[in-house]
Amino acid sequence: MPTSRKHFRGKILIGFSLFILLYILSSMFDGREHLFAFFAKYEQYNADELFIALIVTGFVGLFYSLIQIKKMSKEIARRIEAEKNLLWISNHDPLTELPNRKQLENFISNCESQNDQTNYAVFRIVINRYKDINDLLGSDYRTEILRLIAKRLLYMFPDNVFKLAGDELLALKPNIDNTDLALLAERVIRKICSPIHINAITFNIGTNIGFARFPEDGLDLRRVIQHSDYALSFAKKSGRDQAKAYNSLMQAEFLAKAQREHDFKKALANKEFVTYYQPLVDLKTERTIGFEALARWEIAPGHFIPPDQFVALAEETGNITELTEQLLRLACRDALEWPNHITLSFNISPVQMSDKQLASRITSILAEVGFPAERLEIEITETALLRDINVARLTLRKLKDEGINIALDDFGTGYSSLSQLCNFPFDKLKIDKSFIDTFQLNVKQEKAILAVLSLASALDVKVVAEGIEHVSQLIRLQELGCDIGQGYLLGKPMPQANLKKTVPWAIQDIFNLDPEKAQ
Repeated sequence: MPTSRKHFRGKILIGFSLFILLYILSSMFDGREHLFAFFAKYEQYNADELFIALIVTGFVGLFYSLIQIKKMSKEIARRIEAEKNLLWISNHDPLTELPNRKQLENFISNCESQNDQTNYAVFRIVINRYKDINDLLGSDYRTEILRLIAKRLLYMFPDNVFKLAGDELLALKPNIDNTDLALLAERVIRKICSPIHINAITFNIGTNIGFARFPEDGLDLRRVIQHSDYALSFAKKSGRDQAKAYNSLMQAEFLAKAQREHDFKKALANKEFVTYYQPLVDLKTERTIGFEALARWEIAPGHFIPPDQFVALAEETGNITELTEQLLRLACRDALEWPNHITLSFNISPVQMSDKQLASRITSILAEVGFPAERLEIEITETALLRDINVARLTLRKLKDEGINIALDDFGTGYSSLSQLCNFPFDKLKIDKSFIDTFQLNVKQEKAILAVLSLASALDVKVVAEGIEHVSQLIRLQELGCDIGQGYLLGKPMPQANLKKTVPWAIQDIFNLDPEKAQ
């Protein structure tokens, strides 16, 4: 656009120069006398009138051209301003007005081109519970909270705060005074975590920080920023409102994690994941009524990767749906070989409860395998309901309409409320193993279990006690009226082939053991 403006100005200058030249030539050669003589000679052709018309037309054209040039200049100015705004938008986050990742890259490139020798402290910051606020209260509150956090950070790091992702920010501090970065990180946490008041609602925001130093932790600023991300991951593992400094061991662990992700994807592609089955026993009839399918990944004979690790990998890499479908399809095929009254219990990741197609995926697999929906029980955890309550309610209702049973897993360890128990179509509550382990030694815990049993009975919901490992626990749970038991005492997880060998459909021998001898 500046080139176009110069082009128009050049044309005006040429026109004005031509006018001056003609004026000078006219003065030098008596242009007026020659012109009047020409008019007199050709009076019969109205030459003077024609000349006047040409002059007037020229002036009108000139005036019109000046108006158009003025309009075009304004339009050019507007376009230049629009380009500036577009450039600003491309380099900034529209919500917080903070520089974005692209602007950070420009900053790094400028430092490299100018051979900037400034020492920098790099703080990678993540806002905890940011998505929960959006899910529970809406995007307006989330946006306002993020803006306030951005202002707090700018107060501590003027002009050096960047927005990287939805809940991640990065701050750069010239570290020429060798500031104690650990203490500074603690100050940042306190600043961010100060209560936020919006519309009479108080929000307590959590955060984690990973920090690294340039050039001490790397001669490339980009690499140091990556190192701060490593440190942030360790800070997250340490708990809420924690900060961690980068060290070289972190990078080694990240490389190991990258290798695990590679191995996981390879195993998924080769369908190396299998299902083991743990009995679910009716404590009143003392008969096995079902099995819970448990995922297993055997990387070497007798050596397994714990499920919580590879399930987390599946969630992080976006492969949880594919893994679940593989395992559910396998489990349903295995369960077709069981007696018709034996049910299959299958766990669903909390991440998947945000998938609006989850119900249709499950029913499609049942139809493909030919497994009856009424023999399938889906287990979800309490935290799964918090991700998107409306989607979770709709998904569970669709599953119930198909005849699939729903169990609430790990009951008592999350955020369940009476309203959730009333509003969601649960068929079973599974009391977490942490209660079963010590309820005989803790009167309050036993009373809590009694309360759960009473509540479940009132809601016509069965109760499953997980983690039964001692006969005394089994007998006491029977006395309290618990419906179903599960645990190593009643049967360890085993592959499909072992089910046929052990024939666990009847287990009266366990119930006949002497409690004292069986401890």
